[in-house]
Amino acid sequence: MYEVIISIRLKEGITDPEGATTLKALHLLGFEDVKDIKTTKVFTLMIDDKDEKTARKRAEEMCQKLLTNPVIHSYSIDIKKV
Repeated sequence: MYEVIISIRLKEGITDPEGATTLKALHLLGFEDVKDIKTTKVFTLMIDDKDEKTARKRAEEMCQKLLTNPVIHSYSIDIKKV
């Protein structure tokens, strides 16, 4: 069994409206020292597979078919055996 953590973020140059709204709200609450916010979506999956290489391949497929839009997203995959 493998725990697979997929972190998805917007590529450089892509507008992050959620980050901008959160930054504005923090400033309104007095957190003026925060200068920028980038949002990241994280999926934690438990994959029952025979080896790490196969689990990573399955996670890559999931990213390409559903979890990300390759035009605007970049992602990273971390895997550990559990």
